[in-house]
Amino acid sequence: MQLASSSLYSEGTQDGWEANLALRFARRGSRTSLVERRHRGPLKVQRPFYPEGDVCHLYLLHPPGGLVGGDRLHIKVEVEEGAAAMLTTPGAAKFYRSLGPSAEQHQVLRISDRASLEWLPQENILFPGANALLSTQIDLSATARFIGWEISCLGLPANRQRFESGRADLQLRIDRDGEPLLWDRLRVQGADDLDGSSSLRGMPVVGTLIATGADEETLQLARSAATPDDRTLLGITRIDDLLVARALGQTTDQVRAKLTAIWASIRPALLGRPATPPRIWAT
Repeated sequence: MQLASSSLYSEGTQDGWEANLALRFARRGSRTSLVERRHRGPLKVQRPFYPEGDVCHLYLLHPPGGLVGGDRLHIKVEVEEGAAAMLTTPGAAKFYRSLGPSAEQHQVLRISDRASLEWLPQENILFPGANALLSTQIDLSATARFIGWEISCLGLPANRQRFESGRADLQLRIDRDGEPLLWDRLRVQGADDLDGSSSLRGMPVVGTLIATGADEETLQLARSAATPDDRTLLGITRIDDLLVARALGQTTDQVRAKLTAIWASIRPALLGRPATPPRIWAT
């Protein structure tokens, strides 16, 4: 089957860019293929890679490199029965200072029975003064498998610029066959939300890794891979078959390294495959 691809570019307006990307993966013969790709505005993908032979590795691209107030990005991914895909990005997503309108990124991921999706984007960087809404919705069929993370950096810690002005609304929702597994939300609206013991504890980087199909052995693998670190707080738990790892840290590199180690430790158990990092991570 040929890849269905369409493109419709619209001009940016005073309210910002509107961009949409829809991807569909299906099993074709011995490997997973990207069978449909529709995009509008500045969202694209590179050609698929197959370093593992059958799993489709794909890189999502946002050529402008960042979002300003009024920009809207919508990403939809569907993985059909029996298919296996890994998605990542070549760099961080940047949310710049806004004088009022929000910059929004909405992601909907749907995984069918006996299919798997690994969602491993690089971090979101929210500049001081940004007004950002980021939402990710994951819809699972009964036997679908998912491993994914979201990493966000509030402010520019390397430049000692805290996220003391601006707004951040980070939303994550996971459903299985229409029933909720996890609904998670973090709202930051000022300096008071950065330092509380029940919020970010003064650490600018927050990360969450989610994996389905986990059992007690998976939990122990994840905990063994998460080595202690004075600059990173890490908690790992299991809710039924859902593994949830949360990290707070001083730098994105530290948090990403912790979550990558967890991913590498649990991937063989959950997906039956050795850890094969995307090539782009080494560049």
